[in-house]
This record gives sequence, structure tokens and C-alpha cells, in this order.
Amino acid sequence: MTAAPLALTMGDPAGVGGEIALKAWIKGRGNSSVPAFFIIDDLNRLRSLASNISLDVPLTEVHSPANVIDIFASALPVLHRPLSKESRPGVPDSDNAEAIIAAIETAVSLTLSGEAGAVVTNPINKKVLYDAGFKFPGHTEFLASLAGIGTPPVMMLACPELRVVPVTVHVSLSDAIKTLTTEDIVDIANITARSLEQDFGIAKPRLAIAGLNPHAGEGGGMGDEEQTIVAPAVEALQGLGIDAIGPCPPDTLFHSAARADYDAAICMYHDQALIPIKTLDFENAVNVTLGLPFVRTSPDHGTAFDIAGSGQASEASLLAALIMAADMSYGRRA
Repeated sequence: MTAAPLALTMGDPAGVGGEIALKAWIKGRGNSSVPAFFIIDDLNRLRSLASNISLDVPLTEVHSPANVIDIFASALPVLHRPLSKESRPGVPDSDNAEAIIAAIETAVSLTLSGEAGAVVTNPINKKVLYDAGFKFPGHTEFLASLAGIGTPPVMMLACPELRVVPVTVHVSLSDAIKTLTTEDIVDIANITARSLEQDFGIAKPRLAIAGLNPHAGEGGGMGDEEQTIVAPAVEALQGLGIDAIGPCPPDTLFHSAARADYDAAICMYHDQALIPIKTLDFENAVNVTLGLPFVRTSPDHGTAFDIAGSGQASEASLLAALIMAADMSYGRRA
């Protein structure tokens, strides 16, 4: 387990982040597999939320992570960051964007200083931040900026049965095909291999590189991107000493026998990666950002404004994100 408590951000206060944090504490306080964590949030908001959805969660304000581990067994530690405006479940408000951003900045700062063991982020709503002048496409790009790294971060989705990494992410399918390059595949696969070694303790990571077209192009009969873009990337990765295979037909890459032959699948576009993992383990999949100088995980779901404040939100993905962050932090230290 991580030697320092984990820093959990508030996410969008109109979403389910507060609710799943409260529920995660209830599940985690007596469970040795769940690491101690503190949430950077508005203390009064959390108190009101717990009361409204009938959750018996004692809350204790902390001013630093120093005493979090001692407090965690009896109360959820809260690093109080007041909202500019009272939030209403399901009603996002850009007036609170400053507090949302500040929570992320604080979590990163405390983790880089070693006071926190990792950053775990609750879901945000990008439009809320954009309306307040936020200049980054999303969480991962903002985190990369805060970390001061010059390379784009890499998104991995992980659950016990599967790890997937999309090369192109939040772009249309037509743009994904147009922008896919050999260099991007190599860079992202290389970062993935290093992270599997560093954070997951896999001495010789095995990567399966998916094709782009049906049946991996059927020898060029269904597209030539496998021959012109993907295969050269596989050769380049092998030249770097990485155990990479492919191009692999995407339709046979994700069944149980195939998954036994690799540690992560490098996918060419968003849905090629996310559909199989969400089908396998929708509630427990975790979003992991690779290539940062600190560990960052997140639940693999959004703000769920439609059920916010109702008490219906599941804490399963957040618990998985907390446990994975602690394991990765331990692996990185080791």
C-alpha cells in the first residue's frame, strides 16, 4: 500500500463525486485493501449531501495530509475548499469552476511534494470549465501541464481482466483514421510498456497492437493502414526490445483466450478500446493516466448529473481507482 494518503478531488460538485466519496469511505474504513484518502472539497456541501441521502459519515476538516491516516478509521478527512456558489445536484454551474480546478491543482501539488501518495480525480464536466475559460481539452492535458511534461499523457482503461490504451482518443472516427500515425503508435506503446514495468510490476510487458480495419485489413483487401501504418510500428517497437505483436484482428483480440497472451492492448481509436472493457467490467474499470511523474487514476464514468443527489450512484469504480492508485504508487516506489 501507499505510504501516504491519497488525494481525492471533488470533481463537479453537481455530480456524483461527493456521494461516491462518502460511500467509498463507508466501504473502506474497515477494509485493509482500501487505502486511506482525503477529499479536497467543500466541507459544508459534503455534510449537507450526507444528510440529504441518509449516509452516516463523520467528516473531519484537515489542513494537511499529515494526520489523515490516523483520522481515516473514524471519519472522512476533508481538506476544505469552499465553493463560490452553493451547488445543486444535477445543476452544473461554471461559478464553481475555480474551486474544481483548485482542487486538482492542490492534489497534484501535494502528490508532487510527497505529502499525498497519488491523485485520484472525481469526474468533471468539461463544458462547465470551458464556460469559465478553462483552456485544456480535459483532465489529462491539465495534469500534464501541472506536471510540466512536454509529452502528451496517455489514457489507459484497466480492470482485472483487461488493460486497453487508445492511440487516438476524443476525436471523430473519421479524424482518428486521418490522424493515426506510426510514430504515435510507437510513442504511446512505449509509454505503456514503461508504465507496465514501473507501476504494475510487469518485468517484460507483452503488448498486442490492434489493427484498424476489419480482420486487420485482410491482407490489404479491406484497407492498407495495417501495412502502411500499424505493421511498421510493431517492427519499430520490436526493435526497441518491446514484446509487441500485431497488427491483430480487433474482432478476435478481446476474448478470454486471446487476453491471456498480452498485458495491454494498444487500440487505434476510442471505441475499439472502451467497448470491450466496459462490456467486461462496466462498474470496476479504472481510468489511468500514464506518462506522468505521479500516479493518477479516476473512476471510469462521468458526472451522472441525472442521478446526482438521489443516493443511487455506485462507488465501485471509485473504490477500484483508489485501490489501483495505491498499488501503482507502491509499485513505483518499489
